[in-house]
Amino acid sequence: MARVTTQFTGIIMYRQDYRERDLLIKMLTDKIGPAMFFVKNAKKRGFRMTADILPFTHGTYIGSLDENGLSFINTASDTSQYKNIASDISKNAYVTYILALVDSAFNDGRSIGEWFKQVAAALDLIEKGLDEQIITNIIETQLLVAFGVAPIWDRCVVCGRNDLALDFSEQYGGMLCQNHWSLDEHRLHLDRKTIYYLQQFATINLQKLNSIRINPVTKRRLQQVLDTLYDNEVGLNLKAKRFIRQMNKWEQNIGKLSMND
Repeated sequence: MARVTTQFTGIIMYRQDYRERDLLIKMLTDKIGPAMFFVKNAKKRGFRMTADILPFTHGTYIGSLDENGLSFINTASDTSQYKNIASDISKNAYVTYILALVDSAFNDGRSIGEWFKQVAAALDLIEKGLDEQIITNIIETQLLVAFGVAPIWDRCVVCGRNDLALDFSEQYGGMLCQNHWSLDEHRLHLDRKTIYYLQQFATINLQKLNSIRINPVTKRRLQQVLDTLYDNEVGLNLKAKRFIRQMNKWEQNIGKLSMND
């Protein structure tokens, strides 16, 4: 598709300085997925779209979209910022990670189909106060397919049974029923509750989710499973993920100090 002027929906992923007065804006769009936009004079005092291009802003834009090069924003309307996400360090970190994952999973300038709605729904839910880790875990689980990893969550990969106890095997790329656990001595030894949530995460439509509560122990186990898959199978080493891990360590240390007081 050649560059055309059109209306589109976008989410500001990040921005960076370009020359003295200009900015490069990375935006997730409903038309061509992730795309880099050049915004001339964006740092100039009195620039009319200053609020429209802040990080974690979403709304309707009109501009020139280019699948293979820089796109341009002409004007914006009906935009708003995810204020709770922007002001909360934990929400900010997880949303930054979600957007970085999407940026890594999909090529610039290519439609990502229903994924745009799923990501927008994830940000809406986090903005409303739903657990940012769990929403991120759902995105992580579903994005594995886009990264070329497609675990079989709902049945044994060897015999297809789902009426027996299951456990996850990295070696086999999915679940093994208890009749086949002996095939992989390094299976993850997951409990039933963790397996249940992973199965739900793989198919849930975030646009239809209203609430979700998972106990802290299961949350840690879910994160451990997904960290293992992303470290070993996907091989990503995103800065946003490293920050989340560091942030969680800070919280654990603070918790230990509080218990000792």
